[in-house]
Amino acid sequence: AANAAVGTLPEFADTNAICHGLTIDVTDSNQYEETIEFFTKGFEGMKVLRERGGDGGGMVKDTWLGFGPETPNIPPEFELPVSSLSQYGGHSSLHIRYDPFATTPLYKRSSGAFNNEPAPGDSIAYLQLGVPQYRISQMVKYGGNVLDAYGWVNVVSPSGLPVRGIVGITADPMMFLAVNCVDVAKSEEFYAKLGFVRQEYPYARLNKGQGQFEPPRPPKSVYVAPSPNSMGILLLQNKNRKKAIVPNPVLRTLNVVYAPSEGDTGNNDSSPAVSLDPVVVDPSSVPISFIPVDYLEKEI
Repeated sequence: AANAAVGTLPEFADTNAICHGLTIDVTDSNQYEETIEFFTKGFEGMKVLRERGGDGGGMVKDTWLGFGPETPNIPPEFELPVSSLSQYGGHSSLHIRYDPFATTPLYKRSSGAFNNEPAPGDSIAYLQLGVPQYRISQMVKYGGNVLDAYGWVNVVSPSGLPVRGIVGITADPMMFLAVNCVDVAKSEEFYAKLGFVRQEYPYARLNKGQGQFEPPRPPKSVYVAPSPNSMGILLLQNKNRKKAIVPNPVLRTLNVVYAPSEGDTGNNDSSPAVSLDPVVVDPSSVPISFIPVDYLEKEI
């Protein structure tokens, strides 16, 4: 049916699409390894979910990081009330893609002991992670550029993706991607056509941005997601409306997983291979790809 749900999780029963995370490109093998270490050592609970490729030289290598199972179904080993949230389904993932044939570096860290190179481009404000604990020493050790750490941490990852870390508890610690917009209203209109609608702004702490360890929702920002329980997008008004947004080249795609409607076969054996390349680009130059849910299930 046209309103087929994504998977069988009750949290996603209200939607036929979920924001499943993002894919970033790295063009250097050392940067690829450092990025994996930066996230898994710097943010408690983040782990390698799956890997692909890279056997022998000259192959694209992929690693998916996250905080729990990606399946939009309840994993068979999950048991209430014994299992923790990290064993439940529906987690987003950060897909790190290393192409050894890419010759142009997308982000180059500064020379010297500490990286102080800003993110390349300003389309992405930050990926927000709400975790039980983060370790700034590990972020720095693996090439992160810590911008500030008063109550929460803002850091540029070794691959050039800006990240905000907050100590708190969330069902999926990968909370949202904050995007700088030339015009928030136009961006909201664009995402509404993809099924992203206004949702309550998510917080990782009980005092909802009123304490010293988590900022309140930014003024004039709009939070949209396909479902209240899916990862979302925070649309931020660019401070200088006249200044063009510079795309961050390390973001390959924002990934939307969807349940194909009748007549749209998704990826069964008779249909062509699924393309993970971006299909559309939002007004802030954020590329978006669409992945049929059955393809995701086969991959994981």
